Amino acid sequence: MQTCSFKKLNLTLISFLLMAFSTVGFAKNSIEGLRIWPSPNTTRLVFDLENTPSYTYFTLKNPQRLVVDIENTPKNFDFSKVVNDSKLVKKVRYSTAKNPQSVRVVIELSKPLEKNIFALPPTAPYGDRLVIDLNDPDSAAPQIVLNSKSSNDRDIIIVIDAGHGGEDPGSIGRAGSYEKNVTLGIAKRLEKLIANEKGMKPIMTRTGDYYISPNKRPQIARKHKADMFVSIHADAFTTPQPSGASVWVLSMKRANTELGRWMESTERHSELLGGAAEIIQDTANERYLAEAFLDMSMDYSLTTSYDVSRDMIKHLSKVTKLHKKIPQAASLAVLTSPDIPSILVETGFISNPQEEKNLNWSQYRQKLAVSVFNGLKQHFKGSPPDGSLWAKWKQEKRTHRVRSGESLSLLAQRYNVRVSTLKKANNLNTDVVRIGQVLTIPST
Repeated sequence: MQTCSFKKLNLTLISFLLMAFSTVGFAKNSIEGLRIWPSPNTTRLVFDLENTPSYTYFTLKNPQRLVVDIENTPKNFDFSKVVNDSKLVKKVRYSTAKNPQSVRVVIELSKPLEKNIFALPPTAPYGDRLVIDLNDPDSAAPQIVLNSKSSNDRDIIIVIDAGHGGEDPGSIGRAGSYEKNVTLGIAKRLEKLIANEKGMKPIMTRTGDYYISPNKRPQIARKHKADMFVSIHADAFTTPQPSGASVWVLSMKRANTELGRWMESTERHSELLGGAAEIIQDTANERYLAEAFLDMSMDYSLTTSYDVSRDMIKHLSKVTKLHKKIPQAASLAVLTSPDIPSILVETGFISNPQEEKNLNWSQYRQKLAVSVFNGLKQHFKGSPPDGSLWAKWKQEKRTHRVRSGESLSLLAQRYNVRVSTLKKANNLNTDVVRIGQVLTIPST
């Protein structure tokens, strides 16, 4: 009797273990959501999943379709309720799966597209995801006309970068505000101000709610031969107390402040949200590139960036509290263009309840945009780029107020004119100049 009972116990245990292994082997996944992020030439589809997906895919023609099979997943999500403004994706629907345990998702495409499909692990505020990037290879990039004017009156090109976007919300305020919406709102107002200023031209890195890698944003500035790159952000920290605006420039070393290190960390987090495939993982190569950038033309870029930052801070102080009264430095991907002056403007702390309210106020966003614009305007009026209309205006009517330590010969060397020419233009009989004296600088 004991032997029989022992055998029954063993059989029961074996049956239980087999059932347990079977449950593990066929553990179900679940589609919990779908987001479609269209940009001018690309579209990203993000499937939110309960667990890490096991998937395969293939394409079909006539009509163009992308078919994705996800294992151990039921048809539990209604794709018809998902907003789709993409010109590349006609429809997302289910089809007959390859087996009862799988689900087959069909993405109907408007034309042949380049595809990149990858899974992303949980990264707050998201869980497991399956990401599908679709790119239109035939889309004509917007034509950049920089030589429509004569070489002596070109526009000053300002590239405006609204931080975050799409799958990457940026920092999230206590009331649920997304940084990506705040930055786009300020950026669009700044764009309008620059567009209405004769001799200046704005270019936006993004015009809607879609993701662009931090490494690609400065590439857009270089493509447009920008004179200045301005990245707009709304700061955040681990506690709600910090507040105020700040302006950041590139540091070739790691940040030496707690806030700077926090920003570097959150930028890497943003890359994980937007697409892990684009993260530079080889830190040795990063150091090599940083050294190469520094050897090329970083000196001019960093000097100009610092000068613009100081002008920007003066104007920001008129509309908001400053978190830092001098330019700050951190190693941030959006600032790494070696040949283009670049700054990052933190317009306030979205993690601070009062500033979160302010940043959601339309009039406050306008004031911030005006202060950023005035900072740019002040700098470029004083130091306009060669060949620009503003440089032409300044050359036609250049003046200089003599400061302590300056001499006529020093000013002649600075402005590349002869001392005799400088004396003649100002009706001077001697080489002596006085502090505060305003001199006319003749054209070279």
